[in-house]
Amino acid sequence: MKKLSLKIKLTLLYTFFMILATAAVLAILFSLSSREILASTQAKLERRVQDSVDDITLQGGELKVDSDFYSVTRDVYLSLYDSNMYFLYGKVPYGFDQQPEISDGETRRIREGSLEWYVYDMSFRLAENYTVYVRGITSVTEAEENFSVTIRFAIILFPLMAVVTAFIGYRSTRRTLLPVKKMIYTVQKIRADADLSQRIGLEGGGEKSRDEIYSLAWTFDDMLDELEEVFKREKQFTSDVSHELRTPVSVILAQCGECLEDNTLSERQRCQIELIEQKAKNMSRMISQLLFLSRADQGRQPLNRERVNVSELTQMAAEEQQMLADAEGNDVTVSCRIEPDITAYVDESFYIRLVVNLISNAVSYSTKGGSVLVTLSLLNGELLGSVQDNGVGIAKEDQAHIWERFYRADTSRSGGSHSGLGLSMVKWIAQAHGGWVKVESSPGKGSIFSFGLPADKDLTDTVNEKQKL
Repeated sequence: MKKLSLKIKLTLLYTFFMILATAAVLAILFSLSSREILASTQAKLERRVQDSVDDITLQGGELKVDSDFYSVTRDVYLSLYDSNMYFLYGKVPYGFDQQPEISDGETRRIREGSLEWYVYDMSFRLAENYTVYVRGITSVTEAEENFSVTIRFAIILFPLMAVVTAFIGYRSTRRTLLPVKKMIYTVQKIRADADLSQRIGLEGGGEKSRDEIYSLAWTFDDMLDELEEVFKREKQFTSDVSHELRTPVSVILAQCGECLEDNTLSERQRCQIELIEQKAKNMSRMISQLLFLSRADQGRQPLNRERVNVSELTQMAAEEQQMLADAEGNDVTVSCRIEPDITAYVDESFYIRLVVNLISNAVSYSTKGGSVLVTLSLLNGELLGSVQDNGVGIAKEDQAHIWERFYRADTSRSGGSHSGLGLSMVKWIAQAHGGWVKVESSPGKGSIFSFGLPADKDLTDTVNEKQKL
């Protein structure tokens, strides 16, 4: 039951109570109708017998019976008897072979075999010393069978009514929950595109006809307006702070460089200034990354695509990272498996930054004496690359968050000079090119970062158009 959607649950609940209520009403009606039909049959019998006396007259000492007395009206058979129970005129229904004693003014229920009958006798005095008896007979079995036909018809229609009720309930519930479906779609699109400008935007239903779901949707839209404004202010703040920090950091670096040229510095002073310079460089790198992401968030980071040899760019980036690793004494080997002369329609500087960030990340979190493998190939017009290391790895619960800014897992994101912005930049660069990036990792076994970019201009433009839509 937990796996069913709310729409199905409400439909089942609505159908259940409708069927339950209908069944209860029909049971009460059938119970009352059964008694009413039998009572109506008795009343019809008595009334027919009482009306029949108008058809009996005594003329000149001779008994005269009108032809209407012989007709079977309202399923009532009439017969006329004298005081000695001698049959004079009338009809007796087929199957009624008994000759019960006269019981004046009493309706009796008589069973004969599988048939049941109502019998009503009434005396009629034609003269002072001449009394006759009119007997009316009607079938109880036939009346009950007619009612049984009605019951069977209702039982046959009951499942159809249940299906119709379920259909109407489903349509009604589906229509009622359409705003909820649109809300879910909007939230999913916001999560997928990271676009807070999306709105539910339900149409119709003015103030007078506003229900709870519409109120929820409009409240959600108002909340999104506020959130979008807050994030815009945050992005602007990040951009402003980054700009303001660039000047003092540049001054610190310049002063550190000038101080280090002084040959009179002691070894201790030189080490302290070099430490300040290193931290300032890290801060400068972080500010540069923040400005990059801030411009990207605000849509002010254009791509200058051109046809370039990505095989050479990737090889150069790998060799540069090998030299840096050797200089830092990481004892990590960077090897390549790159298809030669692959060209792609990309932004050269952004592509280099993507590859450098991935290789630098892999080198930093590799174990001592470890290795990093960089691969690049072209398949069906798509540029496929990967950076594999045998380092500390990333826990499964952290893998979904490593693309977030400043996120650091305890074991896999705790590098000294890494700000936690590199993978955010990698993801933006890949998506800006209409591509993708993903990670496969196990703690203690290393990680594989893979990416794919459209290599052709036409394919890149098509993918970007789809993303805009």
